[in-house]
Amino acid sequence: MEMVIITGMSGAGKSTALKMLEDNGYLCVDNLPVALLEAFSELAFSSTEGRQKIALGIDSRSGRDIEKLPGILEDMTERGRPYKILFLDADDEVLVRRYKETRRMHPLSPDGRVDEGIAKEREQLKELRVRANYIINTTRLLTRDLLAQLRTIFIDKRTYSNLNITIVSFGFKYGIPKDSDLVFDVRFLPNPYYIKELKKYTGEDGPVHDYVMGFKEAGIFLDKLEDMMTFLLPHYVEEGKNQLIISIGCTGGKHRSVTLAIELYERLKKFEDYGLKLEHVDIDKDAKRGK
Repeated sequence: MEMVIITGMSGAGKSTALKMLEDNGYLCVDNLPVALLEAFSELAFSSTEGRQKIALGIDSRSGRDIEKLPGILEDMTERGRPYKILFLDADDEVLVRRYKETRRMHPLSPDGRVDEGIAKEREQLKELRVRANYIINTTRLLTRDLLAQLRTIFIDKRTYSNLNITIVSFGFKYGIPKDSDLVFDVRFLPNPYYIKELKKYTGEDGPVHDYVMGFKEAGIFLDKLEDMMTFLLPHYVEEGKNQLIISIGCTGGKHRSVTLAIELYERLKKFEDYGLKLEHVDIDKDAKRGK
């Protein structure tokens, strides 16, 4: 028997997770009242028939009863009923934006401000987050990215270290991404922008890629950066960090930073325990400005 409890912040992707697991053979029950969890688990683990994989959605919609959940989970453990907890999270400003886009009310603030509901929910769920086996921060994840990480954990059964890495290329003239954890400046490399034949291309194109990587300094930089990440990532995991934003910048975010972000992404693929994503936030801005 495999039981997964899906919980976390409202708007962080719990419905997507439940739907994905349902499509892959899990018996899914959303918004299960906390008071029924003990009876449900007893029935599930005593049954010799039926589904062997169960996913339960339990979150702040349970109201104050959610505060009883840790005690119930401890009792389930003592009774030999194993379970895993998946906690889905996202930054507050992203959750607010998602609620505004869907025009839904927050379950903990139906008549008030969304940010007030989010604050209450964080406080209410903080113990569950600490107990979680898997934490996925969906702030920068598209639906397909979330589904890929869920597949890694629950379908492929690969080790997952709760660390989502996003490699971002950007242009300094447009500003450093505000959520950056690590920022690297690659303006020490010659700029393809000043090569007439390369100006219109980006780091995603072969000619620019070959030009940038043709400088030995680019390879040395990547070797040192890869070595640094090999050292840092396990320590971030030990400290409980679940999201790491590595930002690589050049002048316009179109040539050098894109090339090196792609190269770093390819090198970090060897770390299969972590979620990995690549973004080019400024790659098209020069074109939109007619440059």
